[in-house]
Amino acid sequence: MITTNKDFRLVTIIGVVVGALVLVPAANLGVSVTLPIALASIVGFGVFAALALFVLKLLAKRMPIFEQFGKFAAVGTLNTLLNLAVLNACIAITGIAKGLPYSGFVVIAFFVATTNSYFWNKFWTFQSTQPLSAAEYGRFALFTLCGALLNVGAATLVVNVIGAPASISANLWANVGGLAGVAVSFLWNFISYRRIVFRSQPQTLNPISNA
Repeated sequence: MITTNKDFRLVTIIGVVVGALVLVPAANLGVSVTLPIALASIVGFGVFAALALFVLKLLAKRMPIFEQFGKFAAVGTLNTLLNLAVLNACIAITGIAKGLPYSGFVVIAFFVATTNSYFWNKFWTFQSTQPLSAAEYGRFALFTLCGALLNVGAATLVVNVIGAPASISANLWANVGGLAGVAVSFLWNFISYRRIVFRSQPQTLNPISNA
């Protein structure tokens, strides 16, 4: 796998979008999002994403999987913030941050992020050169569903079973639960996508990724 200029452009775009999305949960948690803060977040994440991929490119000279994992991590970060943005939007709109509705919000947020994940991972992370197919999407949907169950289960366990400590607000603990779910499903998804979903795709240079 070879990192190209296009990869750096794409990962910078991911960083910029992440910098914008992080403002949604921040605002819902009561952080005052001013224009300077918003600009710093957007620019900062964009620069950090490009630098992180550069470092992983260097590490990939010894262990090639670092580059692929780096791309997956970038997409995963985007999906995480998209997940949290949708989750917090649901909480902000309804005023509900726990109970059965919260679990429903987690499901909605997870599947919005997963739809985004499929296209980024298929065509960028794992560099699939094959057209979209029912068989491939079926495998993706199956393992994503398992990831969804792990995600919802972990988040629900943290929020509805363990519960928020007295010193932590319900909104903040709801995000802790969301992050816990994402962490559990993250590792599951990388292994299953790499080993099973996209296993038939060549792990070499993708012609469309050249600058």
